[in-house]
Amino acid sequence: MTNSFGEFARARLFLVIGSNMTEAHPVAATFVKEAVRKGAQLIVVDPRRTGIAEHATVHLALRVGTDIALLNAIMHVLIEEDLYDREYVERCTEGFEELAQKVREYPPERAAEICSIDASTIRNVARLLASVKPAMLIYTLGITEHTCGVNNVLSCANLQMLLGNVGLECGGVNPLRGQNNVQGACDMGALPNVYPGYQRVDVPEIRKKFESFWSVPLPPNPGLTIPEMLDGLLEGKVRGFYVFGENLANTEPNIRHVERCLEAAEFLVCQDIFPTETTRFAHVVLPGAAWSETDGTFTNSERRVNRVRAVSRPPGLAMPSWLIFKELARRFGHDWSSNSAREIWDNEIRVLCPQFAGITYARLEQGGLQWPVPQEDHPGTVYLHKDGKFLRGRGRFHAVDWTPPAEIPDEEYPFVLSTGRRLYHYHTRTMTGRCWGLDELMPEETADISPEDAERLGIKDGELIKVRSRRGEVVIKARVTSQVPRGMVWMSFHFRSTDANWLTNPAFDPVTKTAEYKACAVRIEKLDSN
Repeated sequence: MTNSFGEFARARLFLVIGSNMTEAHPVAATFVKEAVRKGAQLIVVDPRRTGIAEHATVHLALRVGTDIALLNAIMHVLIEEDLYDREYVERCTEGFEELAQKVREYPPERAAEICSIDASTIRNVARLLASVKPAMLIYTLGITEHTCGVNNVLSCANLQMLLGNVGLECGGVNPLRGQNNVQGACDMGALPNVYPGYQRVDVPEIRKKFESFWSVPLPPNPGLTIPEMLDGLLEGKVRGFYVFGENLANTEPNIRHVERCLEAAEFLVCQDIFPTETTRFAHVVLPGAAWSETDGTFTNSERRVNRVRAVSRPPGLAMPSWLIFKELARRFGHDWSSNSAREIWDNEIRVLCPQFAGITYARLEQGGLQWPVPQEDHPGTVYLHKDGKFLRGRGRFHAVDWTPPAEIPDEEYPFVLSTGRRLYHYHTRTMTGRCWGLDELMPEETADISPEDAERLGIKDGELIKVRSRRGEVVIKARVTSQVPRGMVWMSFHFRSTDANWLTNPAFDPVTKTAEYKACAVRIEKLDSN
């Protein structure tokens, strides 16, 4: 997030796009709902009428995968009617002419045909966005989990810069992270193209710094993404595979393909706190400590580094992840000097990463700090790009075109399947599935369909149906709900037998290799009552 949760209470306008906040981020959603109750306006862009949409000033129920067409049309209106922040654009940005030329190709009338939002509504939303400054833009996986995910994010940034909303309190581009400590994992270099602190592996000076500190030679090119690693197992290009805190056999698209990949591994190590569908394929399982059994830091969506303190000892042979890694390194002939999470942070992370340099464990004892924190007397950064000053100098507009999902409905598979999360469970239920109270609240998954589709197909609420794609099929109870538009099926991936990922399409964004979980073609079959 460029901004902070604390600003939500003072915000006057929110644009929430591709984010089912009330179920996926219920605490953050509470902040938004409280702001709305105090008078803030809320624009929600989502194909479904989710819980947060119930509080919206305007709900734009666009077709799945048409966000860029809608955002380009909104920017078309802002520029056509001279509603954008001209002073900010001229002072703080570059690439405006290319953007303006591109969005001229997306008048609201054209966008209406693509995204199924009335042209007059698009114009009114653009005028509303221009009338309140600043406005906060919030997005989640409904933006990123597409084959055009990178371009979706660029479009969100384009809009906020055009409105002059980046570098201000109660503004910015604010992605809510999909899992606990995803921000922290990325900060620590759990990405194939950067070291800790988002320092690029293909920059020689940066690589030399890490080689010197770690006393090892490092490859000059980025590593592999998850889909590249999985396919590499099947092709024999990857022989050993170390899975740390991931249940890939449930979370990756097209589960059958993933299982074939895992079966092909010559040596597969899983490090986790419970047995999972993925540990079934492991040659070795290393027992990690749970979050409450280890000392360290978590970093949340607003870049806040918080201390985590152990409240109990790890059971049996389990040990903190950092200690597992240290012991493995020792067996490879490397003697790492740090003997605690605190020493790793103080003696390594803050030394190597400029944005963490001012964060010490001693300071974290007094509460979290939001990076960047360049010196020890720095209070932390509540919002980024203050006064429109970007790290690269000027903010850069990227002119992007709308592209349809990789797989669209047709005669054989006439519905679009979109996936996400439910309130009562978390991901593959590795933890929440062991909580009887949550299982009682939600004991099984459903396939959500519209009343119109249910009536046309003769399907009753709670009736078993078969949802089939080109990759697989699941038998599941239908949930007939007005939240879902005609032509859509919506499911989660929480339950193994009815996991949406038996069906999802392994098509990926070309840059990030993020899968298109939000759109694939399926058909619904009413089961014979006999």
